[in-house]
Amino acid sequence: MTYLLALDQGTSSSRSIVFDADGRIVAQAQQELTQIYPQPGWVEHDPQEIWCTQLATAREALAKAGIQASAVRAVGITNQRETTVVWNRATGLPIHHAIVWQDRRAEPTCAALRERGLADLIQAKTGLLVDAYFSGTKLKWILDHVPGARRQAAQGELAFGTVDSWLIWRLTGGTVHATDVSNASRTMLFNVHSNQWDPELLQALEIPAHMMPSVKPSSALYGEVSPDLLGHAIPIGGVAGDQQSALFGQACFKAGMVKNTYGTGCFMLMHTGNQFQTSHNGLITTSAAQVTAQTEFAIEGSVFVGGAVVQWLRDGLRAIPSSAEVQALAQSVPDSGGVMMVPAFTGLGAPYWKPAARGSITGLTRGSTVAHIARAALESIAYQSAALLQAMSRDAVDAGGASVAELRVDGGACVNDLLMQFQADLLGIAVVRPAVTETTALGAAYLAGLATGVYQSTNELTDLWRSERRFLPTLEPERAQELMERWEHAVRQTVL
Repeated sequence: MTYLLALDQGTSSSRSIVFDADGRIVAQAQQELTQIYPQPGWVEHDPQEIWCTQLATAREALAKAGIQASAVRAVGITNQRETTVVWNRATGLPIHHAIVWQDRRAEPTCAALRERGLADLIQAKTGLLVDAYFSGTKLKWILDHVPGARRQAAQGELAFGTVDSWLIWRLTGGTVHATDVSNASRTMLFNVHSNQWDPELLQALEIPAHMMPSVKPSSALYGEVSPDLLGHAIPIGGVAGDQQSALFGQACFKAGMVKNTYGTGCFMLMHTGNQFQTSHNGLITTSAAQVTAQTEFAIEGSVFVGGAVVQWLRDGLRAIPSSAEVQALAQSVPDSGGVMMVPAFTGLGAPYWKPAARGSITGLTRGSTVAHIARAALESIAYQSAALLQAMSRDAVDAGGASVAELRVDGGACVNDLLMQFQADLLGIAVVRPAVTETTALGAAYLAGLATGVYQSTNELTDLWRSERRFLPTLEPERAQELMERWEHAVRQTVL
């Protein structure tokens, strides 16, 4: 048997999954990650804890699978994107906690970049909007605020990396400092046209070029895991940021193919082939996972509050004792009874970009019950995702592309049949749930397998991809459009 080990380092946990060559899960292990909140708007992780939990789950997954590390052909890494780590090259020790993608402390730096008129230049080179979400301004904050960091950086003593680079460094015993194009494209420092760090952007943020990792395709030989860690030297063959890895794991290799991940938030990506396409509908452009040196791109949109609305029903409203019970409560009524919920708890993300928006529940009557609110909350995930896909479709048409044929889905909330059916009804296209919903880890395993000869081409991976269920639309298009118009009206009411 041939096995692949995927390391899936996420925001809330570190996981490791052993796959067989057919993409089936053999064993997995998971450990939670401590969330550190030094002050409002700041979010940090301990890089040492990231490393220790990831290594521990890798060992546990191999033990559960009942195999030796020598049976693993390759390791693939997928990771929370934008989270920023800086460490000393000589000691291997971080000089500060990792600054997590959710962290907003670098917003003043972003405001300064906008005031300098650099927003258009940054979007043209990186595909990104200027925002504290991305790594570059986090890195600048560390250099500006950790005593001695600027001097150490100037002397070549410090290394920067996103979480993938930090794991590669540790896995290879400090011999490899590298990242892949998909993670590099999330830093606001990487020219996605040339696949190189951009000197002009590095200079704008006062970042020494020698801090940066080398950049490889997502499917490439990065080095070997030190044999003392897992018991055998295993090649690291695949690296990709979590959302690009999920796109790859869903076998979305061609322009126009779309996946949506339903997690705490929702992340939708549309593959656009080798065409760099600037969105005119509130989305961003990013590098897709790349198997060769050939550039590949995707359009991306993020929903801030997706599955988190179910957590609010449980913890805030106390409408349900556990998240698993939301479907039964929502299905106890035939529809939302005219109730519309917009979960703008932290503002609205793409395609609206309304940071001042706040959550609202409208359409209440004396006949409204907690079941109607639960149904409206669940449906809000589908409405937000539908707005994203409509924006993507407009971008695709503007670029001369075809309309979207189906939406492939993954993530924790995609197991909810009611939500998936309503999503199909709103979109008017098939919503397809795969047999393996752990597509983020699966994408990393596939990338590693391609680099090490387990697979010969993406055509082979297309053949391996299997659907578990297709949800077909049942609503008349006119009714779906009417519902979306009601949703957009509710969105307008969230901004005072």
